[in-house]
Amino acid sequence: MAINKNALIRYRELDRCFRKKGRKYFIDDLLIAVNEALTEFNGQESGINRRQLFDDIRYMESEQGWSIPLGKYRDGKKFYYSYTEPEFSITQQALTDSERTHLENAIAVLSHFSGTPQFEWLQETIPVLQDKLSIKNSSREIIELQSNFDLIGLSFLNPLYDAIIQKQVLSVLYKEFKSEEPYKLTFHPYYLKQYNNRWFVFGFNEEKQVPVWNLALDRILEIGYLSASYQEDLTDWKDYFYDLIGVTKPYKEEPTNVKLEIAKNLAPYILTKPLHASQKSNWLEDKLIVEIEVIPNYELRSLILSFGSSIRVIEPDVLKNDIKTEVKNLATLYD
Repeated sequence: MAINKNALIRYRELDRCFRKKGRKYFIDDLLIAVNEALTEFNGQESGINRRQLFDDIRYMESEQGWSIPLGKYRDGKKFYYSYTEPEFSITQQALTDSERTHLENAIAVLSHFSGTPQFEWLQETIPVLQDKLSIKNSSREIIELQSNFDLIGLSFLNPLYDAIIQKQVLSVLYKEFKSEEPYKLTFHPYYLKQYNNRWFVFGFNEEKQVPVWNLALDRILEIGYLSASYQEDLTDWKDYFYDLIGVTKPYKEEPTNVKLEIAKNLAPYILTKPLHASQKSNWLEDKLIVEIEVIPNYELRSLILSFGSSIRVIEPDVLKNDIKTEVKNLATLYD
């Protein structure tokens, strides 16, 4: 039985309810929880009825599903549902032979593209998929990705991705770090980007008339769907980010040559993991001199400061003075 996106949302929500300790989920509670999850991802009028809910539970209990160990417990005249094995979850179950075969075939097709222009990322992705999905013969995971599953806004990732594909205008309730109250904006989503283990969405802010507005997913409180006409994306996003480290692009700033002095102990790291694609380097006695062509922004300053005394800004003066001021503030903090 093929599982579509809506069904997967329902099964995962039911799994969450069945696993939750200290809460009794009666059939009406399950129906409410599932419909709330569907509404969050698909908007209003995407809910199901009791008959579909019982069909979903039967499927999850079947061998074709996950053979879930579900208990049905009487409480007065009603019954509530909970796993008989508290640690059980459908997300922890092994792949079926059929699923494994399909994944192996898909990875085999992707492997043909590995190393070709525009598909270099597959060289990292394929071994991770093989490890996480247990495609190889190892009995344990041997690769760990940096990720933040507790990130509040992560649940908005799929809806935003779908909105971009479907060219859907959104009403977004957003709360900035420095603002006391959230505000609403009409947003036309164009592009998703991850940086420093956080997700950001870029798009057209209709109120501000800015086509490259940046929203952090963990600051989004609510997403609604509007029937307004979608403004087409005219931005070359690869070009937009080329001169940047991170995601912040100061208004009207142009790329500038940033020259850095790297201590000998840090040099091998910087040589093997360049700060930016434009990086050029040469040795001057026992110091490595690195030059990059970027737009100075918050992320660049944070990156430089993260290396402590092993890196020094030579130019431009504006960036050097910014770093100097921050270092003085740090020294004052620890006095």
